Amino acid sequence: MEKIRQAIERAKARIEQQSEAAPDIPLKQVTGGLWGASQRQAEAIELNLAHLQSRRAVAYDGQDTRSRPFDILRTEVLQSMDLKDWKILAVTSPTPSCGKTLTAVNLALSMGRQPDRQVLLADLDLRKPQVAATLGLKCRDGLLGVVDGSTAIESAIATVRAGKSRFEVLPTAPTANASDLVDSSAFMGVLRDLIVSRRSQIMILDLPPVLTSHDVISILPQVDCVLLVGAVGVSKLAEIEECSKYLQATDVVRFVLNKVPEAATTYAYY
Repeated sequence: MEKIRQAIERAKARIEQQSEAAPDIPLKQVTGGLWGASQRQAEAIELNLAHLQSRRAVAYDGQDTRSRPFDILRTEVLQSMDLKDWKILAVTSPTPSCGKTLTAVNLALSMGRQPDRQVLLADLDLRKPQVAATLGLKCRDGLLGVVDGSTAIESAIATVRAGKSRFEVLPTAPTANASDLVDSSAFMGVLRDLIVSRRSQIMILDLPPVLTSHDVISILPQVDCVLLVGAVGVSKLAEIEECSKYLQATDVVRFVLNKVPEAATTYAYY
């Protein structure tokens, strides 16, 4: 916790030195492709780069200076995971609006640029899924369809490409019944089957915020490690400390602090 406190203090000091943060990039309404059982999984959906830029998903381009923090984060996370042969990384935050989905997407884009890595990004935030919207994809049911048996898992997974980045995505539609669904044997069975069938891949699971529901607690036993995302002006130290109670049995590989204004980027991590 001392390292997290120091990270927050450094972020506050930087904010005081700067008069304003980088301006928001306007969102453009762009949609990607639809996929189904007839699509060959080897056929990649080309993501719309203008849409990715509008959502600050930039790590598909290694020459973009904004991708560098995510590339450094990728290297450090993978080094920690490789040491223990971990494959399943959960990304979560104390509360909403910390940028956990954006961090998960940029991490997947960065890892997807490495030809020796196979990456799957799965949206397990069944209450407010954002992965498909961030990537500019339409999603009919996705994971929900797999859980209720109406969709084969290979049909729900899409291969996407942006620049030199290529990875797989398992999106989901939202549901008002997330609590019961996450605790169901059907959901856990799908999650375990996914983990077993793709054990050679790095799996990035975008989870709900820790303190908003019990969903994360239900899923944590299935993951190898956690990336916790906080945000300046959003995350309180008491909330981060509360998260640590639920994450005691899980290895936290890194703590990311978002929304730190800097000269070249609006993101920083420690």
